[in-house]
Amino acid sequence: METLASKSTSWLSWFFRGLLLLGGVILAARLSEFSIIKGSYFRALAEGNRIRRVPITAARGKIIARGGEEIVGTRADQREYFLGSGAAHLTGYLGEVDEDEVGKIDGSCPQKGPHRLGQLVGRSGLEQQYDCRLRGIDGEELVEVDTRGRKVRIIGTKESVAGQDLKTHIDFRLQKKLAEVMEETKGAAVIIDGKGQVLALYSSPSFDPTDVAKSVEDRQLPLFNRVIGGAYHPGSVFKLVTATAALEEGKIDRDFVYLDTGSEVVKADPTAQIPQDYVYTNWYFTQYGRTEGEINLARALTRSTDTFFYKAGELVGVDALVSWAQKFGLGEATGIDLSGEISGLIPSPKWKMRVKGERWFLGNTYHMAIGQGDLALTPLAVNMMTSVIANRGKLCPPTIAGDTSCSDLAIDKDNIAFIKEGMIGVCQAGGTAFPFFDFEAKSGVSVACKTGTAETEEEDKTHAWFTVFGPADNSELVMTVLVEKGGEGSAVAAPIARQVFDFYFNP
Repeated sequence: METLASKSTSWLSWFFRGLLLLGGVILAARLSEFSIIKGSYFRALAEGNRIRRVPITAARGKIIARGGEEIVGTRADQREYFLGSGAAHLTGYLGEVDEDEVGKIDGSCPQKGPHRLGQLVGRSGLEQQYDCRLRGIDGEELVEVDTRGRKVRIIGTKESVAGQDLKTHIDFRLQKKLAEVMEETKGAAVIIDGKGQVLALYSSPSFDPTDVAKSVEDRQLPLFNRVIGGAYHPGSVFKLVTATAALEEGKIDRDFVYLDTGSEVVKADPTAQIPQDYVYTNWYFTQYGRTEGEINLARALTRSTDTFFYKAGELVGVDALVSWAQKFGLGEATGIDLSGEISGLIPSPKWKMRVKGERWFLGNTYHMAIGQGDLALTPLAVNMMTSVIANRGKLCPPTIAGDTSCSDLAIDKDNIAFIKEGMIGVCQAGGTAFPFFDFEAKSGVSVACKTGTAETEEEDKTHAWFTVFGPADNSELVMTVLVEKGGEGSAVAAPIARQVFDFYFNP
């Protein structure tokens, strides 16, 4: 007779057999799913572990000077800057795509595809401005690898497409020379031809475009492009605008004569909120206690006579002075093909009231007429302003690689000639630019120039300016030099220009 214990054992035995059978059925079903239903899926995963996509970086286009020399090229996938720091603000540099840029497409060149991690793009200068042109389209290789990741074979290749070269107007030798003479000077210089084509551009201190990191924390701001990003009081170089305005508005002419007594005085006038007399002196009187006597406009430019231009500014009036500054393209960005350009500032009565809450006084007009007060311009803007006189009244916005387009400001050619006469005198004996007194005799080339010494917020610290073009009758070079808080334009900035002009006209 079967006992209760044996019945219990038999029941447990069958229970466990059932569990084993059920487990076997489930296992068989899962194996069937993996092998039949999801087999292709797992085969694809296995293939993916054996296939690698290896990007092929596209060669970046070259940046080329007007003579065909390479300014920037690529060797062994490494970017090479042949002028190094001598053209860093011009060329710019490359940097890796950051997290925010990964996967995004540049709207200017959607055909180049999305940015990928590790890709290099232009970060300043021409590298940034023309990144779409210079950057190619990356390719890739499909490579089979073994379990250790070693390449077994190439399955397929999508070739990369190289970027396009960029031909510029830059004169390679002139750029190199400019960098040499400006290297130890804090400031900026720019040279254009008679059509607005930029031949050379240098900001100092500069930086190494292949090692930018070490310049980021430098207090001298080597990454800052002073040519297009620095706004400075222009000082007496602005007298070219004042002279043009006075002639074109009919306030003075060739026969106009001014008697310099060393100063101009604005008398006290309580009704006009002028509580006391204000005396505005000429530099010649302040430094040497001497006066110029009777002078015309050309002589006033040659001698940079402040008192003459105080009176000229008063005769013209601030509104017309502002208008002519704007006609010269001042107060707005020139539109040069570089990022980071600022517009500078042409102050006006409306601006002063809006920003400072103050009225405009005659003294403000005096200051503006000689390039002081709130007036602030970039070295590039001063260069473009100078080129209007060099180009017989045509305004030619500067460009490094683009097409030039000049507009005629319809300035009377006799007025241009009169202003140019004064500028030629600046560079001859009796003028203010003594480093150029013997230039024509030694080179056979007549040049026209203007010195400038602009006060700053620091006492006894002045910006040194010099702007020059030559030949005077058919300019090939229009050059502007600024030395930050360097002293007098004639003694500090003019010698820099002289070295470059000697190099160019006396090879």
